[in-house]
Amino acid sequence: MFLVRFLRRTVIALITIFVLLWIVLAGVRYPNPIQVARVGFAAATDTPKYMNSSPIAASSSPKPLEVGAQETLPQTVVFRGKTITFDEYLKTTATNALLIYRDGKLTHEWYASGISKDQKLPSYSVAKSVVSILAGQFIAEGKLKESDKLVDILPEWKTGTSYDKITVGDLLDMRSGIDVPDDYPSGPSGWGRSIAQMYATTDMNYFIKNHRKMLFEPGTKADYRSIDTQMVGMVLRKISGKSLVQLAEERLWQPLGAEYAASWSTDVNGGIEKAFCCYNAAARDYVKLGTLLLAPSAQVDTQWLARLWAPMEALDHNWGYGGFVWHPYANTSMMLGLHEQIVMALPIQRTVIVKLSANLVDSDEVESARILHEIGVRG
Repeated sequence: MFLVRFLRRTVIALITIFVLLWIVLAGVRYPNPIQVARVGFAAATDTPKYMNSSPIAASSSPKPLEVGAQETLPQTVVFRGKTITFDEYLKTTATNALLIYRDGKLTHEWYASGISKDQKLPSYSVAKSVVSILAGQFIAEGKLKESDKLVDILPEWKTGTSYDKITVGDLLDMRSGIDVPDDYPSGPSGWGRSIAQMYATTDMNYFIKNHRKMLFEPGTKADYRSIDTQMVGMVLRKISGKSLVQLAEERLWQPLGAEYAASWSTDVNGGIEKAFCCYNAAARDYVKLGTLLLAPSAQVDTQWLARLWAPMEALDHNWGYGGFVWHPYANTSMMLGLHEQIVMALPIQRTVIVKLSANLVDSDEVESARILHEIGVRG
């Protein structure tokens, strides 16, 4: 009898704790405990499976990448101070896909075991560059200016503080001063941090309302902050009257001839996009995005491309940065996401290199950028 009572009380206690946790998480606009656990413990490649999202249809007129003669990659590379085989490098950095596109042809296409050509792989902060490309289109159309103040477009966010001075240009170059640092947590223990809250929130408007404090005056310095991209995403939604998913589908995926469907993670299904982090697509279609950084096109006009080619600030690793695009080397533009999502464009070599990974050693991105750049320039 004692054991039965003990088990009954234990079950009741566990159910009570679970219900209370559910209520607490709902109160702070977090997903339910089951979803939090799934996302928190998911492998970097699998997070899109457990997040709310909205679909982006493949192009109705897909344009498959032309395949050229396959190039030979270096047999060895120097990585972490040691010479290792290229295969070891791919394995060590948990690479899911590596594609090289030169002179209009795919000259290398490799996928890790278990990764398919049509699989939607997360981009993390590569999504920031997608937002930048869309913003550039509205600027080219005269519907948005970099001098526009954030709260003139979104007056509901006015605070009466220096927050009200933030311009679109400040946001594009990470100079807003909004106090939401990108101190990414490791595992579920860090989910109380503001960046994790923004990543997990089920109510983006609630998050923004409660995160409008300032760390420094807008425009006085640059500090990499994902909240800046999220606010540009909110601006685009407001001035267009459309979701970012609709804009990406109409203005990028359809005209680029994307071969595969994509998605954008949202606060709730069909809700507000996590503009700063969570565009999910197949590797071949990331190549198509990369080609937009090579030369002017219908999607990126000459002026905006010049803006994206010219680093405005020096941020992490002392790499140049501007318009949500990195510049680790001269004549090199790079879309970069957490866990080593890299879309590197080398206009002189007419080359795009895509490396999608699940690498938990974030400092490796410096060496990976070097290795990929060396491969790119030899072409």
